[in-house]
Amino acid sequence: MPRKNNQIRIISGKFGGRLIDTPKTDKTHPMGDRERSAIFNRLRDEIVDKVVLDAFAGSGAIGIEALSIGAAEVDFLENNRKAAQTIHENIAKFKLEDKGKIVRKLRDEYDFIFADPPYDNPQYDYVEEIVKHLKHGGILVLSHPETPAPYEFRGLSLFSDKSYAAAHIKMYQKI
Repeated sequence: MPRKNNQIRIISGKFGGRLIDTPKTDKTHPMGDRERSAIFNRLRDEIVDKVVLDAFAGSGAIGIEALSIGAAEVDFLENNRKAAQTIHENIAKFKLEDKGKIVRKLRDEYDFIFADPPYDNPQYDYVEEIVKHLKHGGILVLSHPETPAPYEFRGLSLFSDKSYAAAHIKMYQKI
């Protein structure tokens, strides 16, 4: 099936190779295949049966990727209405309504938090608030632009820092 301009593919797991829609808005930026592949190749076994937050979810690709490889549940946090509607449609496409939902209120604890804020407004102070919902030993995966570099998050230990063209992916563990 050929890919349209507003689609990206799920990289791995049971939905690997299938396409999802991206929001028709310039307010979101989908994470590239290369970056998602690197993240999930590294974390694949650790995500199985875990509770995940896909913050600044956009299309929901990160959360759907997590569900595709076996996450127990994913909450999608997205404020843009067009993007939230796209996530809802993508969740329905894969019949994941029982495992994935768009949320406004966060759970007390997540095993994984993926944060991919808009590069023109990285909102690190908001990411700091979200991180309060990460359980002890949990992992934050942050995608950010080169500048401004994120400050050091309290209570987190950086264990991976990789660059992929314009994207920088940092992984932290809550200590």
